[in-house]
Amino acid sequence: MNFAIDCGPLLVFFLTYKFTAGGQGAFAATAGAIKGTIAFMVAILVAMGISKWKLGRISPMLWMSGILVIGFGALTVYLHDPKFIVMKPTIIYAVFALMLLGGWWFKKPMLKYLLQSALDGMTERGWLLLSRNWGLFFAALGIANHVMYVLIEAGRMSFDTWLTIKVWGVTALSFLFTLTQVPVMLKNGLAVPDGEAK
Repeated sequence: MNFAIDCGPLLVFFLTYKFTAGGQGAFAATAGAIKGTIAFMVAILVAMGISKWKLGRISPMLWMSGILVIGFGALTVYLHDPKFIVMKPTIIYAVFALMLLGGWWFKKPMLKYLLQSALDGMTERGWLLLSRNWGLFFAALGIANHVMYVLIEAGRMSFDTWLTIKVWGVTALSFLFTLTQVPVMLKNGLAVPDGEAK
C-alpha cells in the first residue's frame, strides 16, 4: 500500500506523458509534459486522500512531495515549461539529506520519527547509521538530478530521458539501496517475526 501511494502518482505522470505526447520535437514533448503534470497533480492529491483514509496519516515525505508537485506543477502548466517539474526532486532530496545528515551530526536519528512503526527493536546506533546512510543516498540523488537538470537546460538531455531515469532508474536504485541496509538493521536490533526467523 505504501509503495503504491508513494510511487503511483509518478507512474501516472510517466504513463500520461508517454501516451499523450505524440509527434516529434520540443512542442510535442512540452505538451505531453504539461498533460502529465496535470495528471501528476491530481494523482498526488488522490494518493494523499487514500493515505489518510487507509493508513490514518499522511507521511512527511508525501506531504512535502504533494506541496512541491502542486507548486511546481502549477508553474509548469502556467508557464508551459517542464523544467519546474524537473527541479522538484532536487529540492525534495536536498531537504531530506539535510534533515537526516543534520540529525545524524547532532545525534538525533530523524529517520526514527519517520519509520519507527515499521522497524521495531532498532537501537539508537542503528537509527543513526540508517539516518546517515539514507542522508548520503538522498544527497547523491539530489546531485544527480541537478546534473540532469543542467544537461536538459543545455540541450544535452531530453525531458523524456530524464523521466525514464526518474521513474525506473531511481526506483531500482532505491530498492537496491534498501537491500544494502538490511544487514545494518539486523545487526542493530531489528525485530524479525518468529515465522521469518525459522
